[in-house]
Amino acid sequence: MPAIFPFTAIVGQERMKRALILNAVDTRIGGVLIRGERGTAKSTASRSLAALLPSVKVVQDCRFGCDPDKPATWCTECKERHANDKKLPTAERTTPFVNLPVSATEDRVVGTLDIEKAIQKGERHYEPGVLAGANRGLLYIDEVNLLDDHVVDILLDSAAMGVNTVEREGISFAHPARFILVGTMNPEEGDLRPQLLDRFALSVEIVGIRDARERVTIMERNLSYEKDADAFREHWMPKEKELSEKIAKGRELVDQVTHTSRDLLSIAALTASLNVDGHRADLVILKAARAQAAFEGRTKINDHDIALAAELALPHRIKRTPFNTAEMTTEQLQERIEQLAGQSMPSDESDETSESEKKGESEEKKT
Repeated sequence: MPAIFPFTAIVGQERMKRALILNAVDTRIGGVLIRGERGTAKSTASRSLAALLPSVKVVQDCRFGCDPDKPATWCTECKERHANDKKLPTAERTTPFVNLPVSATEDRVVGTLDIEKAIQKGERHYEPGVLAGANRGLLYIDEVNLLDDHVVDILLDSAAMGVNTVEREGISFAHPARFILVGTMNPEEGDLRPQLLDRFALSVEIVGIRDARERVTIMERNLSYEKDADAFREHWMPKEKELSEKIAKGRELVDQVTHTSRDLLSIAALTASLNVDGHRADLVILKAARAQAAFEGRTKINDHDIALAAELALPHRIKRTPFNTAEMTTEQLQERIEQLAGQSMPSDESDETSESEKKGESEEKKT
């Protein structure tokens, strides 16, 4: 099997790469949908990201790769093992990459319980599905718009809750299912239903690169990769390691990132001004902004982080009209955030002055 094409060797498509990296820093964001024409490195970027991610610590011999440091998320088997043995051995494994076929059924995705064995022998036997293999890894769905809507709904539910529960005839089994969900699609082949589209946290629309020099660079790098994949990957390994370490540090830092009430107001004002339905966008922007700050090694978010996050969280949520496109640049979003913040400042200042005036009046009365 040839070496995987390096993530850092992908030419252009910065917005797509940023969306993938932010989900790698914080898997709780909720995945990314990449929409674009054929041959724009959608699947290449997804596979490359999985190879880039740092190895994870797991409970040894666990079929689901449970995190030994988070007992609350353990599968049913690990909880039973811990009740008997008290201490569970640990190991390390590479981040899994699972490719979900378009023909996948519900049982193939969530797994199955052997009811016959449970009735005859009184044993609970669970056969893991795709979600089990993808836990703490990356689940990739090519042509997600061609997948059965019910299966897509199950995947999005699991990605949001971080757990997969299978129940059959009064028997249940649960295991963690926290993964980076990456869906790719070509809009020419049909779109997702709006309610499913909204469930993807981030969305990126990409097109082929038009700059002639960059297109030449793409050809040169692909020819080098096809000639000697191992040597090509070795050449890019220093940049791969640098990015991998940066993601690992971001993962450790993301829970320490703080925000102010002004940041929350900026996000809410932005989504309200763009007539975004629901409140999912607000939460996604906040999570993505925190991941952006953590990736850059900071513990506080700023307007630029919010603008970068909004650029990824809003395109598929802004209502399109013939005279209004969903595309907004980071600069436009940041300018709008600053304008909205500026509009809210005078009222805040007037409140402060009115309070100080009231204090002055009360002091005069006392004297």
